Amino acid sequence: MAHIVADGLNYWHMSDFSPQSWLTLAFAVALLLGLAMRLWLATRQIRHVAQNRHTVPTPFVNTITLAAHQKAADYTITKARFGLLELAMGTALLLGWTLLGGLSFLNQTLLGWLGGGMAQQLALLTGFALISGLLDLPAALYQTFVIEERYGFNKMTVKLWLADLVKSSLVGVLIGLPLAALILWLMEATGPLWWLWAWSVWSGFNLLLMLIYPTFIAPLFNSFKPLEDESLKTRVTALMQRCGFAAKGFFVMDGSKRSGHGNAYFTGFGASRRVVFFDTLLAKLSVAEVEAVLAHELGHFKRKHIVKRMVALFALSLVGFALLGWLSGHTWFFTGLGVEPNLGAPNNALALLLFIMVIPAFAQFITPLFSQLSRKHEFEADAYAVEQANGSDLSNALLKLYEDNASTLTPDPMYVKFYYSHPPASERLARMAALPTA
Repeated sequence: MAHIVADGLNYWHMSDFSPQSWLTLAFAVALLLGLAMRLWLATRQIRHVAQNRHTVPTPFVNTITLAAHQKAADYTITKARFGLLELAMGTALLLGWTLLGGLSFLNQTLLGWLGGGMAQQLALLTGFALISGLLDLPAALYQTFVIEERYGFNKMTVKLWLADLVKSSLVGVLIGLPLAALILWLMEATGPLWWLWAWSVWSGFNLLLMLIYPTFIAPLFNSFKPLEDESLKTRVTALMQRCGFAAKGFFVMDGSKRSGHGNAYFTGFGASRRVVFFDTLLAKLSVAEVEAVLAHELGHFKRKHIVKRMVALFALSLVGFALLGWLSGHTWFFTGLGVEPNLGAPNNALALLLFIMVIPAFAQFITPLFSQLSRKHEFEADAYAVEQANGSDLSNALLKLYEDNASTLTPDPMYVKFYYSHPPASERLARMAALPTA
């Protein structure tokens, strides 16, 4: 009898806690814990912003009107509530694709039509992207034509929105499919270390994209005209020389045809690096304030933030490819996530899709670390800008941008720690006020 009980226990452990079972359990727990955590954070944000909606924070009473403060609060709450719906839908879709068999069904259907091989694998990637894109369309339309429209930010017409959709889809096909085909070929042809070759190709592709994006891709969606304001051009040129930077040119982007939000950024690297100002930004800020914003962007380069982020991205992607290389060689990786692997046909596209879908469920718990690092970089860039330009101009510019973009002045502190890549206005302006100005 004792032997029977022991054998039964041993069988129970072996069958119920196989690698497949552990993966299923780990994925389900990560998904549910992540869902609960993000729901908790979102409800905290909504409650905190609503509670502080009726009074402008003391540091801003002389610069921000109550109407602007309440608009920002309402905009933040509206987006957060819609985010809750997107979160629930996204979780349901992820479960549908994985444990409920959606991806396995799509794969088996295409396998029956096309047989095993590169065509079937590319069709699987394309079919998944197409279905996912179609499922995301209602949320994207609501975000643009209801929420952004309601608060006066949307400037897009339906025609322009559709044109952007077609263009982005074509660019994705023309660039994404050849890259996917190359990676799939490497997975099949280069042996156990395929992941190292694939990572090298992926890294090289990202560097190439940074080089060609400003010249060949971005102009498909926006027009970029040389900066014509001579006083601003003289001022920012002097700033660039003072900071030891060179750029291919200064350009103004017609951001106003899509949105009322303003921004400025560097794009490209090396000989292709250029400075881009949204026309909406130039319409809202003075010459001195634009100079201060550019000084902040220069601060990211001077403090090596861009290089550090690229190195971190490539390092993390190397770990990711290595992990995928190990997981894709085990049947339980597929079956534990609700997918029936192919017999006698490559599973490389399946492995890629599963990994891309599932890894965020586990990676979401380290989001606060990256958010904290990003906020640290913003503080450092602000400090550099105050050294090179006027701190008051930067403060005024940031305050205008917070107001014009309807960014709440009273976010929930816990929500900030988890999600915010930029410090809240109160922290950022207080930190700058304590710095010696140029």
